[in-house]
Amino acid sequence: MSEKRDTETGRCFVCKREFSYDPKEVTTFLIDPETGLPPGFSVLGTLRPAKPEAVARSTDQPLCPGCQARAEQYAEAMEAPPPRWESWPPTGQ
Repeated sequence: MSEKRDTETGRCFVCKREFSYDPKEVTTFLIDPETGLPPGFSVLGTLRPAKPEAVARSTDQPLCPGCQARAEQYAEAMEAPPPRWESWPPTGQ
């Protein structure tokens, strides 16, 4: 007997596109609906202590596979070593 997977339809937190996902496998973010940000983040992107009431009213919001792939690609690019330039003056003939 084949195992039936539970799927839900929701909106991606980042791009706002609707997509179907398995709630057990999708990446989610805890988002405060009052601010639209994760608890403990300011609008300037700085961290601050999360208030208990902000955490209590927050809900998990899904992230679509496309946005997750772009985020991973960005993270890899940020960890890349700096470009290496040839020495000057050039060696050899």
